[in-house]
Amino acid sequence: MKMKLDPDLAMEAKALVALAFRNGPIEDLHAGKPCAVCRGKPEVSHLSDDEMKVVMKSAVDALYRLLWQRDYDPVAYNEALAFGRRNTIHWDDPELKKPRRGSRPK
Repeated sequence: MKMKLDPDLAMEAKALVALAFRNGPIEDLHAGKPCAVCRGKPEVSHLSDDEMKVVMKSAVDALYRLLWQRDYDPVAYNEALAFGRRNTIHWDDPELKKPRRGSRPK
């Protein structure tokens, strides 16, 4: 089946990303000045293993909490989505192509 853009699903996806990633520890890593020496060099790691672990753990915790709310507390889930939607209203819609995997050189 060919995937088509569902605007409601796209808004929900963007809200979940904002709630699980953007508003998590990655925001602290994003704050500050970019490295003038390593900027734009994909062969240079921009996150330590410990920082990546914190980001991913936070995202899993947030997504679990949201998915739990979706199934057991839909009022809280819808309130969280409304907050996420307000913060992503100007984000691009998803692109309907295969996700990148392992695109970073090792």
